[in-house]
Amino acid sequence: MAGEINEGSVPAYYREVYEAVRCRTDERVQVEVFQRLLQRTDLSKAVLGQIAEHVDSTDGFLSKLSLYKALALIALAQQGKQPSPKLLENCIQEFPKPQLGEPRDLSALRMQPAQEDVLTVSQTLDKLLAQDTVQVELIPEKKGLFLKHVEYQVTSQRYKISVYRRYSDFDVFHEVLIQRYAYRMVPALPPKRMLKGVLTNVSEREFIEGRRRALGRFINLVARHPFFSEDELVKTFLTFSGSDVQTKLRDTYKKTGDEFMTNRIATLAKEYLPADIQAQFSTSRELIRNIHNSFQKLRDRAEKMAERSKENATDLLMFGKELSTLGSDASSLPSLASSQSTWGTLRQSLKSLSVEFAVLSDKAAQQGRREEDDVVEKLNLFLDLLQSYRDLCERHEKGVLHEHQRALHKYSVMKRQMMSATVQPKEQASVEQLESRIVQQENAIQTMELRNYFSLFCLHQETQLIFIYLPITSHILGAFVNSQVQGHREVRESSFLQFFPFVAPRVLTSPQ
Repeated sequence: MAGEINEGSVPAYYREVYEAVRCRTDERVQVEVFQRLLQRTDLSKAVLGQIAEHVDSTDGFLSKLSLYKALALIALAQQGKQPSPKLLENCIQEFPKPQLGEPRDLSALRMQPAQEDVLTVSQTLDKLLAQDTVQVELIPEKKGLFLKHVEYQVTSQRYKISVYRRYSDFDVFHEVLIQRYAYRMVPALPPKRMLKGVLTNVSEREFIEGRRRALGRFINLVARHPFFSEDELVKTFLTFSGSDVQTKLRDTYKKTGDEFMTNRIATLAKEYLPADIQAQFSTSRELIRNIHNSFQKLRDRAEKMAERSKENATDLLMFGKELSTLGSDASSLPSLASSQSTWGTLRQSLKSLSVEFAVLSDKAAQQGRREEDDVVEKLNLFLDLLQSYRDLCERHEKGVLHEHQRALHKYSVMKRQMMSATVQPKEQASVEQLESRIVQQENAIQTMELRNYFSLFCLHQETQLIFIYLPITSHILGAFVNSQVQGHREVRESSFLQFFPFVAPRVLTSPQ
C-alpha cells in the first residue's frame, strides 16, 4: 500500500474526521474548514503552509482523498518530519494518526456553503427611492364633503395602476401590516379626525390636506421598505380593485402570519447577531433620537418660513391691489394743485406699479410652495421614518422584552409551587398537571427568547435603514438653499424704478 491513499487504506480515525468536517450537503470539505483544522495542529505557520501547498483543492473545496492526504501529512509533520508527498510513498505500515482531538469535537469547525450576509441591508438611497412612487390624491368629486366621505385615489408608479381607498382602508392596512411586521418600522397613520382643543385653529380643508399628505408619506415609506415592498399585503393594497379591500387584506395576512413564522432565519437570528448588539443598539438609539430632535426643530423653522412666504405673497398682492385702486382714482384735481402737479402722471405709474407687486406676489407664492413641497414635506417624510424607529424601539422593550420577563416570572412561580408539592404530599393528578404546565411554560419561554433575538436582529437591520436614508437630508437642505437663492434673485431682478420715475430719485438721493 506504499503511500497510496484510498478509502480502504486509511485508519478509521481519518474517516471519522472526514465525517465530522465535511459539508452536510456535499461530500467535499470546505477550504475554510480545512484551514481551521490546520490551526488545531500546533504546527508552525511555515509547516502549515507546506502542507497546504501539497493538498489539492477545487473551487474552494477539498475532495475526500485530498483531506486524507492532508491528515497524513499533518501526522508526519507532528512527528517532526518534513511534510511532502514523497514521505507518504515510504509509509510501509498504516498511515500515521494526526493529533487533532476527538472527531466529535471537530464538527464545530464545519461551515455550510457560503451564504449571503443576511444581517446586512445591502441597499442604497437611490434604490430605495426608485422602488416606487405612490401618489395619494383626493378624488375631485369628493372634495368639500364631510370627513367620513373623503376618498383617495392611490396611484402606484411601480404597478401602473390607480385604486380608490378610504381612510378606514389605510387603517386596516396599517393594522395587519404591524401584526405581520411587529419587529419592523411601520410608520404611524395621521389621525382620522381633528382633535378637539388641539387643532382649533386649523380649518377642515387644511386638516384634510394635511392628512392626505401624511397618508402619502406613509404609503411611500411602506412601498419603498426593502422587506415590505415585495409582500403580498402591500401589493394587495396598491392593486386590488375589488369591492372589499379590507377583507382581502385580512385574508392575505391570515395566509402568511407574522414575519417570525415565515422568515427563514428567524429561529437562527442569535447566530447572526454581533456579540455587542445591545451596546450597538443603545448607541444607535441615542444618536437617532438626537437626529430626530434636531430635525424636528429644523422642520418647524422651515414650516414657519414657508408660511411667511405665503403670507408675504398675500401682503404683496393686497399692496398691489391698493396701488391699483389709488392709480385708478379718476377724481379731478383741485385748482390749487392743478398747475404744477404731477399727480396725473404719478397716478398712472402707481397703477403700473401694482402689476409688479402682483408679479412679486406670484414669486413669493411660488417660493412658499417650493419650501413646502421640497423642504417641509420631505423633512416630514424623514421625521415620520425616525418616529417609526422610535416607536419600534418602544415596541421591542414593552412588547417582546416585557412578555419574556413576565413569562420567566410565571415560570419561577410554577417551579416554587412544584417544589412545595414535592415536599407536601398532594394528589398525583395535580402534580402531573403542574408538571405539564411547567413544560408548556418552558416551551413558551424558549419561543419568546427566539422572538427576542429575532426582534434584535430586525432592529439591527432597521437601524441600518435609517442610516441609508440619512443622505436624503443633504438633498433637502440643498433644495432649501436653492429655493432661498432663487427667491432673492427673482426679487433683485424686478425693476421697480421704471414704474416710479418721479418719486424714486428723491427717495434714493441723500439730502445735501
